[in-house]
Amino acid sequence: MTYFSKLAGVALAATLASTLAVEAQSPTFFRIGTGSAGGTYFPIGGTIANGISSPPGSRPCDEGGQCGVPGLIAIAQSTTASVFNNIAVQNGELEAGLAAADVTRSMYLGEDKFEGKPHDKLRVVANLYPEDVHLVLPKGQKINGLGDLEGKRVGIAQAGSGTQVAVLQMMEMWGVTRDNIDEAELNNSQSAERLADGQLDGYFYAAGWPVSAMVQLATTKGMELHSFSDEDLNKIIEAMPAYIASSIPANVYEGIDYEVKTPAVSALLNVSADLDEELVYGITKALWNDNTRTLLDNGHAKGKQITLDTALDGVLNLGVPLHPGAERFYREEGLID
Repeated sequence: MTYFSKLAGVALAATLASTLAVEAQSPTFFRIGTGSAGGTYFPIGGTIANGISSPPGSRPCDEGGQCGVPGLIAIAQSTTASVFNNIAVQNGELEAGLAAADVTRSMYLGEDKFEGKPHDKLRVVANLYPEDVHLVLPKGQKINGLGDLEGKRVGIAQAGSGTQVAVLQMMEMWGVTRDNIDEAELNNSQSAERLADGQLDGYFYAAGWPVSAMVQLATTKGMELHSFSDEDLNKIIEAMPAYIASSIPANVYEGIDYEVKTPAVSALLNVSADLDEELVYGITKALWNDNTRTLLDNGHAKGKQITLDTALDGVLNLGVPLHPGAERFYREEGLID
């Protein structure tokens, strides 16, 4: 072999090695649909995205680097929440999304509002935390029940949100519909602003407390939260099996020095059935590692309620399958027989 042949061979080998290195470092982007910036989905989704990511070139986990899936870059995207996220996951426009359990069940099965339109690609990765229904009222105001909202200016949350689907169903039990209220389809931050300006008599938002837009509202203009009677809670839970009786403790929000009884539904992390099993296995494993635990504990207050012990609460009886990658992880952990 001539000198030039050897030189060419070395150059070729170097090129191949460089190409392989680039390929090995090629990132995998993973989009997580969340909610509005003033709610809980967005900060929680951001924390999860951080925990499961490990971009190409990152320091190894054991050297103080990120402990997510090697090569994965997860990004939390602000959306209109549950319905939008599940549709986007079904259509391949998002890899994952946070969504309420009741909405996920209805969409997967093609029931209720989604009659005849099953979203059969939805798969669950984990139960995250309970989302409490906040019915926010102006400071000093109160109602006896949802029937008192008739004829009022009411924020029913954004179109495409799980809150709106659930709230319309709840109000209808008391004869309150779009036809007999002055409805406002707004996100949480917009609703808080309208309430503060006297343009709304109340608004609904389902989220894990504390909700940042409500924290701001409570500390500026002030607000009240409607506490549901036991009778009303039982009526809602009987009609909407995905909901449970919950409460928002006193003093979560400034000026709310009383316990607020309210219905709640689980927030889920959903993905598409089309995602590779090995990828979702790695994401599930990263979601529950010690590094992500630290991020959750030091982030939004609701992060502390996101635990491996409760990861399958209500999921196995929901009627929506776990993704095979997530199921494999939970079997290895002994959480599924």
